[in-house]
Amino acid sequence: MHSPPRGLGYAIYYTSLAVIAVPVNLVATVILSRGRCGLSRCITRYLVSMAVTDLLVIITAVILNRIPGIYFPGSFLFITPICSLNIALVHASRDSSVWLTVAFTLDRFVAICSQKLKTKYCTEKTAAAVIGTVSALGCFKSIPWYFIHEAIYIIDNVPLYCRQKEIRYTSLVWTVFDWSDRILTPCLSFFLILLLNALTVKHILAASRVRRRLHACGNGEKHSDTEMENRRKSIVLLFTISGSFILLWMAYVVQFFYDRFTNDYKIKSFSDPKFILQESANMLQLLSCCTNTVIYAVTQSKFREQLKNMLQHPMNLISNLFKF
Repeated sequence: MHSPPRGLGYAIYYTSLAVIAVPVNLVATVILSRGRCGLSRCITRYLVSMAVTDLLVIITAVILNRIPGIYFPGSFLFITPICSLNIALVHASRDSSVWLTVAFTLDRFVAICSQKLKTKYCTEKTAAAVIGTVSALGCFKSIPWYFIHEAIYIIDNVPLYCRQKEIRYTSLVWTVFDWSDRILTPCLSFFLILLLNALTVKHILAASRVRRRLHACGNGEKHSDTEMENRRKSIVLLFTISGSFILLWMAYVVQFFYDRFTNDYKIKSFSDPKFILQESANMLQLLSCCTNTVIYAVTQSKFREQLKNMLQHPMNLISNLFKF
C-alpha cells in the first residue's frame, strides 16, 4: 500500500476500479438504505455498512494511494505523515470491511440455525451495536500502522514517501503485532466464515430432510414452503458474498504465508516476481470492494428492480424536459 506500482496495466486497472467501484458502492448504499429490497432491517444494516466500508477502502487505498502514485508521484499525499495516516486508514477500513462480512455471516447463521436466539440477536439494534463495535475496533487496531513508517527521502526538510522502519523486522513486539494483524485479517475471518457456512449448510440439510418427511406424510403446508424459499434466498446471498470474499482474498493469504516462511521481504523492482505476487494479491483484494453490488443485483430481484428505477429516473426527467 505504501509502494504504488507504475505501468500502463496498473494505471488502467486502478483507474477503472475507482471509476466503477465508487458509483457502484454509492448506488448500493442509497438503494439499500431505502429499505425497499424486501430484506429485514437487520440484514439491511449489515449490507449498508459493508457498502460504506468498501467505498472507504477504494477511497483510501486506490484514490488516495494507488492513483496518485501512478499519475502524481511526489505530490503532497506522499509527505510522510500524510502517507502514514493514509496507510493506517487503509488498514482500518479494510479490517472493518472484512469483519463486517464475518458479522453478517454470523447473523445469518444465528437467524437460520437458532430460532430461540434469533429473536434476541437478529435485530436492528443489535446489528447497529455490532457494526459500531467492529468499526471502532478496526480503527483502534490500525493505529500502530501510523507509527511504523518513516521517510524514504528528505527534500528541503520535507519527509517524503513511506517505508517500514527496520524495527518492524527486528522487534519482537512488532513481529507479534504483524502476525496477529494478518492472522486476524484475513486468516481468522477465513476460518470463521468457512466454519459458520459449513454449520449453516449442515443445519439446512437436516431441516430439509425433516420437511421432506413431513411432506411425504401429507403434513406439508404452504407456510413451510414459503419459509424454505425465504431461507433459500438468504442462503444464496450469504454464500455468494462469503464465496466471493474467500476467492478474492486467497492470493493475499498465500502471499502473506510465503513472505513469512521464506523470510524474504526485499523487492528489487516492479518486475520482481515477489512484487508481482504481492500486487496481484492487493489487486484482487481491492476488487472485492465492488463485487457485493453485483451479487445483490444477481441474487435479489427487488434490488434489481430498485436499481432499474434509479437508472430510469434521470432518463425520465430528461424525457419530460424535451416534452415541453
